[in-house]
Amino acid sequence: MTESMSLGAQRVRESFNPSQDNMVDKIKRYSADLIDLCEELKHLDPRLASLAQTAYEEAAMWAVKAATTAK
Repeated sequence: MTESMSLGAQRVRESFNPSQDNMVDKIKRYSADLIDLCEELKHLDPRLASLAQTAYEEAAMWAVKAATTAK
């Protein structure tokens, strides 16, 4: 991972898409954005923001699996 990648991009491994599937790219991009948005909320409640980030990361994993299961 490069240092220029956002936290969200790192957590969903945004650059890893060996199938070059457009839907996988979208899922990872949107999930990364949500994780990054939650990073901005950590000053309000670090625990809740971290829980949300983990949930988005897990949701991205399941969504990628759903998008690639039939292929």
